[in-house]
Amino acid sequence: MNAVVFVLGLTAIAAAQTPSQKIDIVSVTGCLRETTPNTWTLENATDPVPSSANAPPAKDIPATPPVGKNQYRLIGVSEFNLTAHRGHTVIIKGLFIKATPMSRVNMTSVTMVAASCAPAPAR
Repeated sequence: MNAVVFVLGLTAIAAAQTPSQKIDIVSVTGCLRETTPNTWTLENATDPVPSSANAPPAKDIPATPPVGKNQYRLIGVSEFNLTAHRGHTVIIKGLFIKATPMSRVNMTSVTMVAASCAPAPAR
């Protein structure tokens, strides 16, 4: 009898816990900026689209970089040489963390699209 009560108690505890949020791997394209030392953002960035964590194949790199209206803070940047891409249009892939005031992307890859950034769209 005690075993049944114990199992029922564990089931009730598990049901009371809120399910963890799903964090998607996404791809975003935008202008790479270092806002303060070692703080990187992706500006004029596209909306996040579901993706794999791997760098995109050459055929998936756009000839004309898209321009978006989003800004994301990049985290997990120490593994990447972002200074080599400062002021470039890049594709960032990583875990998307929706947050206010600024969503974040925990990076898994960076790929250069263009050696400069497109002008910001009118807001």
